[in-house]
Amino acid sequence: MTNSLLGALEIAMRTDPGLVRGQNEDSVYADCDHGLAILADGMGGYQAGEVASNMATTLLSSRLEDAFKAGAMQLANRSSEQALAQQTLIEAIATVNSAIYHAAADQSRFGGMGTTLVAAVFCDDQLLVAHIGDSRLYRLRGEAFVVLTHDHSLLQEQIDSGEISAEEARYSVNRNLVTRAVGVDPDVEAEVHIHPVRPGDVYLLCSDGLYDMLEEGEIQHVLEMFGANLDLAAAQLIQRANDNGGEDNVSVVVVKVLREFPVASGRWAKLWSWFR
Repeated sequence: MTNSLLGALEIAMRTDPGLVRGQNEDSVYADCDHGLAILADGMGGYQAGEVASNMATTLLSSRLEDAFKAGAMQLANRSSEQALAQQTLIEAIATVNSAIYHAAADQSRFGGMGTTLVAAVFCDDQLLVAHIGDSRLYRLRGEAFVVLTHDHSLLQEQIDSGEISAEEARYSVNRNLVTRAVGVDPDVEAEVHIHPVRPGDVYLLCSDGLYDMLEEGEIQHVLEMFGANLDLAAAQLIQRANDNGGEDNVSVVVVKVLREFPVASGRWAKLWSWFR
């Protein structure tokens, strides 16, 4: 089958240690040909967070790209394919979670390591997004800038319950306490959603090192101003986070949709067939 994603997406990514942390525990991955973008923000002891985030992006991208190359199983309709695609991604993340968890259990120096994760798969004019923790995915569509993920964090739970306001949350000491992470427990539940995609959309995967340093309005302004040059947009986001203090590692993956990318049959199913 001809690759329907050829020329459909443009992607730029950057990661930076920031100005305070001694090492970079973030990891990013992107592949235009497979419509895949992944970002992970690691946590743990000495170098353990870096190991966890690198394992997450490397293992998940390998698992999914192998699936893309597998033989297709034809399905009757898009809704069936989407359901199987969600299950495919959930099972792939479960495999990654198990690998990180057992690596931490087997090597004491990696004890307690884990990572957030946000993964985006573009196919058939749809976006399949899975996330765990507080790394985010935003969408800029026209003048509307929205977050498509919901943080798995103590702070988000406090906002949801009305204990604190979103404005108060920006100054909370609990900003970095996640309630869900990859590799910390034997099992973890990924939150998975599907969104329709339109030409002109810009998607941003980012770690908390970006949105803790920049107001969402400033992030939107950068994407609007530099949308014609994604490399420059990514560089500007990193620079502005550092200009505002650079208190954490900061990573971004910026994806622009250039045209529609429908497929006639079963790329979602192709993913699923490899895991059966």
